[in-house]
Amino acid sequence: MAQPKGTVVLAYSGGLDTSCILVWLKEQGYDVIAYLANIGQKEDFEAARKKALALGAKKVYIEDVSREFVEEFIWPAVQANALYEDRYLLGTALARPCIARKLVEITQREGAQYVAHGATGKGNDQVRFELTCYALCPNIKVVAPWRLPEFYQRFPGRRELMDYAKKHGIPVPVTPQTPWSMDENLMHISYEAGILENPKVIDHGRLAGVAATGLRASRVPVKVTNAGDGATRRSALELFVYLNDIAGKHGVGRIDIVENRFVGMKSRGIYETPAGTILYHAHLDIEAFTMDREVRKIKQGLALKFSELVYNGFWHSPECEFLRQCIGRSQEAVVGTVRLSVFKGQVYVLGRESPRSLYNEELVSMNVQGDYEPADATGFININSLRSAGSRRDPSQGGEKAPS
Repeated sequence: MAQPKGTVVLAYSGGLDTSCILVWLKEQGYDVIAYLANIGQKEDFEAARKKALALGAKKVYIEDVSREFVEEFIWPAVQANALYEDRYLLGTALARPCIARKLVEITQREGAQYVAHGATGKGNDQVRFELTCYALCPNIKVVAPWRLPEFYQRFPGRRELMDYAKKHGIPVPVTPQTPWSMDENLMHISYEAGILENPKVIDHGRLAGVAATGLRASRVPVKVTNAGDGATRRSALELFVYLNDIAGKHGVGRIDIVENRFVGMKSRGIYETPAGTILYHAHLDIEAFTMDREVRKIKQGLALKFSELVYNGFWHSPECEFLRQCIGRSQEAVVGTVRLSVFKGQVYVLGRESPRSLYNEELVSMNVQGDYEPADATGFININSLRSAGSRRDPSQGGEKAPS
C-alpha cells in the first residue's frame, strides 16, 4: 500500500481517462473526491455518481454550472464575436475556466490539498484548468497524471488504459473499435484523437431542413421566438438550449478544422456548435447595425486578442478581464431584433430592426437626396486621392504625377 498523501479533488467526467485516473490516484495513496460538472452534456449523472463511488471515491460532487456557463462565459464570447483562427467558437476553451472555478471552490470547501484532472500533456486543457486554479488559489497543488512519467510510461496510449480498466473492472464507454475522444457541453460537441488524428479521414455530417427564428438582443440575447409556431424562450439557459435543438437538427455549426494548439503543435478537431453559430451571426448583424464604424474597428481588434487569450487559458488574467470590460462597454447600443433562417447547415440573416439603429434610410436612398449634397463627394475623393497619387509621383518629372 502506498503512503497516504492527502485528499485530492478530481475533475471527473466518468470517461476512460478520469475513471482510470480515479483508481490510479487511490493506488498512489490519495483520498479522492470526484467532482462532475453538469455543463449541459447529455449524461446520466446518478449513474456517474454510483460509478465514482464504486471506483473508490470517498465523496462525489455533481454541480450544475449550466446557467453560469451561459451567462458568465458564453455571453461575453457572443458579445466579442469571439473566433479563434477565424473558425473555432471556443466551446471547450470557454467551458474549462467555468469547470475549474467550481473545482477550486470544492477543494477549499473540503480543505483538500490537491486538485487533479485528466487533461493530456499535449493539449490545451491542462493549461486552461491549471491557469484558472492558480489564478483563483495561488497556493493550490495540481496533480496532472498525464505529465507524470510513472503514469504516461505505464499508459503510453488508450489501449493500455482500456486494459487497465478491464483489469480493475472499470466500465468505460470507449472500445478499441471507436478510440476517439468526445467532449460535450452546452456550447458544443468536439471530436478528436484516434482515427481523427489523420487529417485525411472524412467525417460525414448531417444536414437537412429549414426553420426561421426571431432573436431579440439587448447587449446579450434576451428572447428567441420561433416564427412558425410563435413559441418564445426568454431565460439565458432556456433560449440557448432551444437554439441548440433547432439548429442542431439542421446541421448548423459543424466544422472540421486543423488548429494551432497553445503548446505549439497543430491538431485536427471536429466541432458542432449550433446555438453558438446562430448567435454569432445574429450578434454580428445587429452590432453592425447599431455600432459606430470606428468603435467597431477597435472592438474587432479586441475580439481577436480576447479569442486568443480564452483559447490559451487566460480567462482569469488581468488582461482578459480588462478586455471583457472594454467589450462589454462597447455593447451599450447593441439592442434590437434579428430575423434568421437555417437551411442545410447555413444561417441566413433575413432582416433586423433596432431602436438604436445608425441606419438612415432616407440618407442612403438612391431615390431621395435627403440631407446629403452629392457634389461634396468630389472634394472628398480628391483629398483621399492625394496619398495614392503621391506614392506614384515620378521625381524625374519635376513634381508631375506619373501616368496612371
